[in-house]
Amino acid sequence: MKNIKKDATVIENIGKILLDVRRPLKERFRALFTLRNIGGELAIRCIEKCFLDTSALLKHECAYCLGQMQDSLAIPKLESILEDVSEEPIVRHEAAEALAAIGLKTSLPVLRKYINDPCVEVSETCQLAVRKMEECDTDENAQSENPFQSIDPALPLPKASYDSIDQLEKILLDDSQPLYRRYQAMFSLRNINSKESAVALAKGLSCGSALFKHEVAYVLGQMQNEATVKQLAGVLFDETQHEMVRHECAEALGAIATDECMDILNRYLKDEKRVVRESCEIALDMCDYENSKEFQYADALIKAMS
Repeated sequence: MKNIKKDATVIENIGKILLDVRRPLKERFRALFTLRNIGGELAIRCIEKCFLDTSALLKHECAYCLGQMQDSLAIPKLESILEDVSEEPIVRHEAAEALAAIGLKTSLPVLRKYINDPCVEVSETCQLAVRKMEECDTDENAQSENPFQSIDPALPLPKASYDSIDQLEKILLDDSQPLYRRYQAMFSLRNINSKESAVALAKGLSCGSALFKHEVAYVLGQMQNEATVKQLAGVLFDETQHEMVRHECAEALGAIATDECMDILNRYLKDEKRVVRESCEIALDMCDYENSKEFQYADALIKAMS
């Protein structure tokens, strides 16, 4: 990876793969994650060009990667995506979350502007983002407790504020609690990273808003616990669920990557919702990765270019 960082031509070629609509989506995703891992201005500019694509899933993932890179150079583009009300909600939501992940308070005005957005998923994301940035200045100790190294939309609850998984589960499932506090309980359960905490989290797939359930599915994918396959599959099967939730359940199944997960995902490769069927395609590629000897998700792409 060090040699790639020094070679602008290689970065540009990876960017071309990301932007090439003729290539399989799984190759474009691997290109995206390669650029995220490389970082820097050139990689960011390559990712930003992809927001012209027709795939909401790919654009959503571009916004996610820009947030995880935590580079302020991406802020203008992310703000413009959030402000574009013609953009798909799943992409606008991810742009708002990415701004919070970068964490510069200069983004607060645009996030506050959309706290009451007509799209609930965007509105709730902005509420969470503002709450984290205004009231929860980055706590390095809390961040270091995250075994998954992701930049999350809420910090976990202080350990002194709860004494059991059951207590965290009650907060997670309590609709009367502020959404941010329920997210805190969610990430506390994830960080415990046990079968018991995963099962408790999976109960969140049956309550709350689409945004809330999609985040539950996301953290279950991080945990990769086989005890939650049945619950994730049940939501993917349910076509009345928001596509945002079903897509995240598909990707979580791809991360868990058992034979059962692969069978489930293959059943939905032709789903009516584009974001769902594309998620299943990417999830199956993730299954291949999880069951391979590749050190990083993007290794196959790098090898092909060498």
